[in-house]
Amino acid sequence: MERSRTWPVIEGNEAWHAWPADKALDVLASHAEGLSQEEAAQRLRHYGPNELPRKPPPPLWQIFLRQFKSPLIYLLGIAAGISILTGHPTDAAFIGVVLLINAIIGTTQEWKAEESAHALQRLLRIRATVLRDGEATEVPGEDLVPGDVIWLESGNRVPADARLLWAQGLEVDESLLTGESVPVSKDADWLGRPDTVLADRHNMVFAGTLVARGRARAVVVATGSKTVVGQLALDVQQAPEGLPPLLQRMERFAWSIGLVVLVSCAIVGVLAYLIRGYTTGEVFLFAVALAVSAIPEGLPAALTVALAVATHRMARRGVIVRRLAAVEGLGSCTLIASDKTGTLTCNELTVKKVRLPDGSMFEVTGQGYTPVGEVVSGGRRILAGEHPALDRLARAAVLCSEADLHQRDQHWVWRGDPTEVALLAFGHKLGWHRESALEKFPLVGMIPFEPELRYSASFHLWRRASATTEMTGTVETELDAATEEWLVVVKGAPERVLFMCRDLDESRRTALIQSAEQLAAQGYRVLALAEGIVAADGAGVPPALESDHALNFLGYVGMIDPLRPGAKEAVAECHRAGITVCMITGDHPTTALAIARELGLAERPEQVVTGQQLEKVPAEQLPRLVQTARVFARVTPKQKLLIVEAAKAAGHIVAVTGDGANDAPALRAANIGVAMGRSGTDVAREAAELVITDDNFATIVAGVEEGRVAYDNVRKVIYLLISKGAAEVILVLLAVAAGLPLPLLPVQLLWLNAVTNGIQDVALAFEPNEGGVLRRKPRPPKEPILNRLMIERTVIAAIVMALIGFLAFRWMLELGWSEKSARNGLLMLAVLFENIHIGNCRSETKSAFVLSPLRSPILLIGTITAFLVHIFALFFPPLQAVLQTEPIKLQVFAIFVLCALTIVPVMELHKLSWRWRYPEEAV
Repeated sequence: MERSRTWPVIEGNEAWHAWPADKALDVLASHAEGLSQEEAAQRLRHYGPNELPRKPPPPLWQIFLRQFKSPLIYLLGIAAGISILTGHPTDAAFIGVVLLINAIIGTTQEWKAEESAHALQRLLRIRATVLRDGEATEVPGEDLVPGDVIWLESGNRVPADARLLWAQGLEVDESLLTGESVPVSKDADWLGRPDTVLADRHNMVFAGTLVARGRARAVVVATGSKTVVGQLALDVQQAPEGLPPLLQRMERFAWSIGLVVLVSCAIVGVLAYLIRGYTTGEVFLFAVALAVSAIPEGLPAALTVALAVATHRMARRGVIVRRLAAVEGLGSCTLIASDKTGTLTCNELTVKKVRLPDGSMFEVTGQGYTPVGEVVSGGRRILAGEHPALDRLARAAVLCSEADLHQRDQHWVWRGDPTEVALLAFGHKLGWHRESALEKFPLVGMIPFEPELRYSASFHLWRRASATTEMTGTVETELDAATEEWLVVVKGAPERVLFMCRDLDESRRTALIQSAEQLAAQGYRVLALAEGIVAADGAGVPPALESDHALNFLGYVGMIDPLRPGAKEAVAECHRAGITVCMITGDHPTTALAIARELGLAERPEQVVTGQQLEKVPAEQLPRLVQTARVFARVTPKQKLLIVEAAKAAGHIVAVTGDGANDAPALRAANIGVAMGRSGTDVAREAAELVITDDNFATIVAGVEEGRVAYDNVRKVIYLLISKGAAEVILVLLAVAAGLPLPLLPVQLLWLNAVTNGIQDVALAFEPNEGGVLRRKPRPPKEPILNRLMIERTVIAAIVMALIGFLAFRWMLELGWSEKSARNGLLMLAVLFENIHIGNCRSETKSAFVLSPLRSPILLIGTITAFLVHIFALFFPPLQAVLQTEPIKLQVFAIFVLCALTIVPVMELHKLSWRWRYPEEAV
């Protein structure tokens, strides 16, 4: 019990990597034999379970209430309140129904997205082998506590952050934390400085990473939220979310609408009360009519439908949308900050270069572990068995391996160290399979890879029927069938393997090392392979390879984590679309530059900014650096977050892509976070608004296209609504100025805005891609929805419709029509304007005559439906009573059709004028 009172305080920032193992055990009040069961149980109660902090999915009611968090919704609520206060409950009911429909659509879409995207936190839900009471036992990963001693072996997921006590040939895949695509060698005796970066802490293993090979014993130093991945999860939960660009623009738009309502009501009040002598009740009626006119009641539902349609389209192209407002974010982004490993690259090492001792070079095609590809020289494919020296190299690659690569149910599956799987895939491309090779050369022993050795070796029986002469490299060897001979195959670091080769003099060895360095400078991981025929002693003990110099050099293989298919073309597509792409990775600068060269992002080493360089840059200069730099290497998760914040400060709308836990803080802080769905971690997916199901950067370009189409459709809907709303405001102002009665009652305006126009704007949200959206530059981040083009089009259309409507209303009154009949006629004219004007809304710059109505059948059906609904209202008694409508004579209807058609040539002339003035925007 005494020790329980002195349990160490684990902050999560201790420099365990700088302390010897004995000190770490002392600080943790533990020992090499582990804890007792009783001690572990007490610590579990003290420290809590080894679980990641998690954020539960929002309940359905919370998602429903979230649909009402919009300035535009607030304005509609105010209008409904005014309607109730002025004795018009029907108007308020109309607005309430519209808001309810909008909330139901939005809630349904977001709930489905949450259900499909909210994955279980799996990183720490594993079992661990731990020493308790001096015996090894298996326990759930969440039961581990600081001070526990755990065993690790190949294939294990590391259950907690731990300091190594002993390790043999240990390599750990840390790509989810560091972005490093190659497993990292670990050494229990290594000691670092307190400020050593995470990727270089060779005596530490971290929760969630994967043991690629080797064995180890380690003492747990941090669990749950105190682990590195736990700290990242906390950062994600606490960091403020970036606001999608659509929400930013819609907030500014709502404030603009509110200002229009206030100004219009003030003008009407002055005109009606002080000049025209209207009663107070009439002034209130005019004010309500103006509010109803100016506020686009159908916009929330239409906007939700437009985003839901885009969500469905994105899903078909591999993008899951978790937040509706994020749909058009990709289309608006000006900068994509992408992770390298697993996003731009396959996260699967691949042999791409081969160099033989005579200097001949070969290219290897294909990506990843799937053995589909060819070995090529001078543009010509090398067939299996065609090139003896290359054949021996491929044979050595598959023999000296503990990995497995085979086909199961028409799919390739693999197990083992990534480097060895890559070599097996290379061997397959030249006809060498490990299983058949081992049948010819049975395995008799191995020397596993050790960081101190820097090579591994395998020994195989060398079967021969009688004494023969075997050509091995350039040396002839006499073999006696009566003597047990072994074929030894070695792979490892070039400087180690070359030293063991007898067929190389010092000058040749120096030249070959320089050749390996040249490949390494291009970002390749270089391995040397050699083989030899050796005699085993009576005990079957492998010979001393390094002292005997018994090998013959076979050549080099250059491996790299290759680009994903289509990644280079996708980056080029982004550039054509005016989107800046930068790469942020925890990988080595040399590797990052090699990938950047292939992608067309950078050419020179000075174009790569490292994490150490970032630390020296003052905060106020970071935005300027982000504007010019395209590759960031060896950066920490916090530095990645700083880069995103700096890009936003520089005026960019930032989309961040990534798959690792190290990407999560930046994903959350970005305007749009895009996580990888297949290889991505739960922490990354939780932080993102969009999830790419196929982990392909090229899919992001499809998301950009759909996002731009979605924003185009949002603008079309807004233009249709506000041009009609502005026409109604001008109509009311003209009527007041002329001393005429109110041209349309509030309930009639609501009918226009929420029902007939509402059906059309929802249908308009389904409008397909006009084409050419990826040839346009992104809209400036601060550009409002009501930009110059929108304002021009709105003002012209509103004036035409309002002026013709005013003249028609006055004409009907002068002919002796009653106010009710005149309003009924004006309502019919307004519906016709809506049906015809929607053709102008289908494109901001293209002529309505080049877009076939059959191209958008939903819009065609919606337009016809809206018209028939109004015709129904002219004859249906309940609606006649509410809307004060009545049938219209055919002759009058024909006149109204001709009047409504005037909007078409006017808007066609404006589009022609715009294309002439701004040809670069008329794509």
